[in-house]
Amino acid sequence: MTASPYPAPGIEAVLESSPDALLVVTEDGTILRVNAATERMFGYTRDELLGRDHRMLLAEGFRSGLQRIFFALRKDADASPAAPHTDTTPSFHPVEAYGLRRDGTEFQGEVACSLLAQDSEDAPVSMAVAVRDTSHRQAADAGLREAMSLLSATLESTADGILVVGGDGRIAGVNNQFISMWGIPRELLATQDDEAVLGFVLDQLVDPGQFVEKVTALYAAPSAESHDVLDFRDGRTFERYSRPQKVADKVVGRVWSFRDVTPARIAQDRITQAMADLAEQAAQLKDLAFKDPLTGLSNRQLFNDHLAAALRGPYGTAVDVLLLDLDDFKEVNDILGHHAGDQMLIEVGRRLRECVRPNDVVARLGGDEFVVLLVGSLDAEAVAKRIVEALRVPLWIDGTMLRPSLSLGLASINEDAVDASELLRRADVAMYAAKTAGKNRYLRFRPEMMKSLVERTALEAGLRVAVDAGQIAVHYQPIVSSRLGVVVKVEALARWERDGETVPPQQFIPAAERSGLIVEIGTEVLLKGCTELKPWLAEDSSRSLAVNVSGVQLQHGDFAELVLAVTESCGVDPRQLVLEVTESVFFDDDCHVIQQLTGLRKAGVRVALDDFGTGYSSLGRLQDLPVDTLKIDQSFTSMIHTGNENLPILSCMVSMAHGLGLTVTAEGVETAAQAEYLMNLDCDSLQGFLFSGPEAEPALAAAIARSAGAFAALRGDRVAGRR
Repeated sequence: MTASPYPAPGIEAVLESSPDALLVVTEDGTILRVNAATERMFGYTRDELLGRDHRMLLAEGFRSGLQRIFFALRKDADASPAAPHTDTTPSFHPVEAYGLRRDGTEFQGEVACSLLAQDSEDAPVSMAVAVRDTSHRQAADAGLREAMSLLSATLESTADGILVVGGDGRIAGVNNQFISMWGIPRELLATQDDEAVLGFVLDQLVDPGQFVEKVTALYAAPSAESHDVLDFRDGRTFERYSRPQKVADKVVGRVWSFRDVTPARIAQDRITQAMADLAEQAAQLKDLAFKDPLTGLSNRQLFNDHLAAALRGPYGTAVDVLLLDLDDFKEVNDILGHHAGDQMLIEVGRRLRECVRPNDVVARLGGDEFVVLLVGSLDAEAVAKRIVEALRVPLWIDGTMLRPSLSLGLASINEDAVDASELLRRADVAMYAAKTAGKNRYLRFRPEMMKSLVERTALEAGLRVAVDAGQIAVHYQPIVSSRLGVVVKVEALARWERDGETVPPQQFIPAAERSGLIVEIGTEVLLKGCTELKPWLAEDSSRSLAVNVSGVQLQHGDFAELVLAVTESCGVDPRQLVLEVTESVFFDDDCHVIQQLTGLRKAGVRVALDDFGTGYSSLGRLQDLPVDTLKIDQSFTSMIHTGNENLPILSCMVSMAHGLGLTVTAEGVETAAQAEYLMNLDCDSLQGFLFSGPEAEPALAAAIARSAGAFAALRGDRVAGRR
């Protein structure tokens, strides 16, 4: 017969007389049976113990011990070759533990455990536990217990995870930090299955092989110490320390310490990356200090250094500076976008490098301004000519063919003792002279060019005085309706009388735009026009006043409000006002130009596209622009000589504009043949000296009458011609 947790009566007497506490505990820790010594030792009655958890009888720190022993015994039983129902049952050698009495006092004890044989396969597995009170040894062990308590408290208070492995390779102890750091389930530790624990650990590592290799190497050299780093799959990093555990001079095990250095590693990685970034930025800043980031050419600083060094060279060394500026580059940016503009600048830089020797310096000073430094060149003008010719070759950008054009100024060191800034200034003066002379060319600096610069400066200074003194006058040029034969519109034009002479608009208007005075001049023209023409406009609501507006004016965000405020203060209907703008203003990125003009049109103001055909835009873009009238530039009108020409571009302009619902005005009409040709194309309005030139307000009535008479004579000629 196999043993039972319920002994026979004879055996019962023996158990009850035992001085040791005897208990029968199930696998889940429930007390099934106790003897009298158990009642005496722990202070509980039998009824208070039966069916309760055995851990109530163990002091803190020892309560999981019996369960671990239970699992170990079960493991040994499963591994035993003996049949499961024999009387051979695994047992566990006595271990020390502390019991807990009912009154809360603790006592030192010794615990021995043994599995009880099962009556059948279905019977629950239970364990016999014998507890012997060893408190009589307490005095002797008090110092040891205090030391062990201090050691335990130290291990639990450290931030490191501690693992102690015995000389037999089995886990002898761990602290709570180790369990927490590795996330090991306590029930897994309780099984004392060290292989399962190791597998749980290895599954978390990036390189488990390295972990095992290190452990194997250390156990092959018991006295060795080590320090290495473990990388986890979840991104954590542990430092691992290991040293032998010694009693006297004998190695009895090994202590492993694990420290989570993830924050430190992250911080170190960030510092390393920051240092690398700083080094890269330093290299970039050094490069930016001397290189143009877009074209890769030298920048202004590096060019100045080279120029200064060249001027310090041997006396008589040829030093030439070629300063160049792209003509009308802003229109490329405005129409095709800054990306296209950048591509053009890169291509210009490439072509410039091909025009000079490898040691010559090519630099981009900023924007569309470039400079070339030649040292020891035998023919600087040949280089300048080669550059102009190279840039005339068309290039394709985003499907659009462009022909770069430049104005280049050449200045050379000669017998004059000049410094770098003076040499650059002379090249700049020559470049401006080339631009004034018609662009797309080069000019060598000559002293008389300084006179032009002085005159330009004086012009701008005089214009400032004229604006402040109210000396800008307004003249009006009639515009004749082809259908009605009368003047229905006049264009207000700014005029400047200086020292008894009239300054041509093509001189002072660009100066006004460069200096910003065009804003004040434009406002004055609008105000005078509305004031002086109010009576004429009031006579017929179909009449209108046209005023030119510069792109500089439109860059002011309050332009629309200003226009409407002027018309209101002068008592002029906004529907009788026409603002004439050039096509380039619609491609300006600043100040919401289209929004402003759209708002003015909603208030009744009409918009005319002036000088159409002289820029980069096409007829196809008209449908996207907020305009009402198309003004054909006089350069197209001048193409008409006899009136018998075949000019499809003119007929295309008029037809396309009418197809888009726009009216058409032709500028620069000077001959009857031109007027006839344009009227045959159904051009809506005509403007030019054939009818009248610009006149001051007192002479405007006569000019209007003269224009009507000229048109009547023209109509008579047409009727007579038909006859």
